Amino acid sequence: MTRRRTSGKALDAGLLTLRVAVGATLFAHGAQKLTGWFGGPGLEQTAAGMQQMGFTPAKLSAVTAGVSEAAGGLIAVGAGTRVASAAGAAAMLAASDVHRPNGFFAQNGGLELPAVLGVASAALTLTGPGRYSIDEAIGHRYDHERYGVAALAAALVTAAVVLRRRRPATQAAGDTAQA
Repeated sequence: MTRRRTSGKALDAGLLTLRVAVGATLFAHGAQKLTGWFGGPGLEQTAAGMQQMGFTPAKLSAVTAGVSEAAGGLIAVGAGTRVASAAGAAAMLAASDVHRPNGFFAQNGGLELPAVLGVASAALTLTGPGRYSIDEAIGHRYDHERYGVAALAAALVTAAVVLRRRRPATQAAGDTAQA
């Protein structure tokens, strides 16, 4: 049996489909955090939640998470795809860590959704946007594999540093109660 490779057009259509699904989902979550759109909490409540989860400074953490996720709009249209996807991967690494104590499945508050979004974002960082994208229309000036690898490495190291500094939620809650 001869194995066929995916054609360029089919591969590009697959990347477009993945970009739109991941990008739109990330954008919606970021907009919930930043603006309260789509039934979200908005910036002040997101900052309060970040405080409870042990992220400090809480408001900066809320803005960073919201912007990193809202950059999904860029992923969806294929503009700055590698950098925007790296930001999404980093945000989802942090979100996965928050949800990790609840196990894997989303129905139990687990890390299922952020993990899948994070891995998909990392894959888009490495593959790039494909032919059906703004990056392609402007000539892929900054869309090179080396930028994707560098952006992903920087984003993941930054996320790891943020998570290392994060206080466990139980400790953060105790600090708030003592204040």
